[in-house]
Amino acid sequence: MSFYWQALMAMPGPDFSLCLFLIPEHVQMEEQFKTLIVLSHYLETARFRQFWDEASKNHSILDVVPGFEQAIQMYAIHVLSLTYQKVPRPVLAEAINIEGLALDKFLEYHVANSGWVIEKGAHSQIIVLSRNEFNHPELKKNTAETVPFEHVTRIFPVLS
Repeated sequence: MSFYWQALMAMPGPDFSLCLFLIPEHVQMEEQFKTLIVLSHYLETARFRQFWDEASKNHSILDVVPGFEQAIQMYAIHVLSLTYQKVPRPVLAEAINIEGLALDKFLEYHVANSGWVIEKGAHSQIIVLSRNEFNHPELKKNTAETVPFEHVTRIFPVLS
């Protein structure tokens, strides 16, 4: 069973989904597989609070796989960094399920090693995530695909 937990750790890769195709449907209806499928769904839909709540109910299973929490935390950071340039501290804390001093140390590590910056916000700290092609897109003008304005104006009489 730990094999399937490890496949879940490989998110965003398709490992877990591919493993499900190897399991007969009647076996997937067993409680332990149902839990895995629900957890996978929460991760795929970026519902991290629900994931951590459900995972805490099955903590004995999670203890079997070393590094599981860290792998899921890195996945959550990956998802956040694809979407956001800046994240409020409470949002990050919820996504990675860390609070207090542990979160402070986590942030210190990423400020030093990942290029994160911590800004003061109105109500809480704002974490500026590392730049990537998804959270800092650059407008690229492709001159080969431009249509001259006079070509566009020729269409107007046809449209009216």
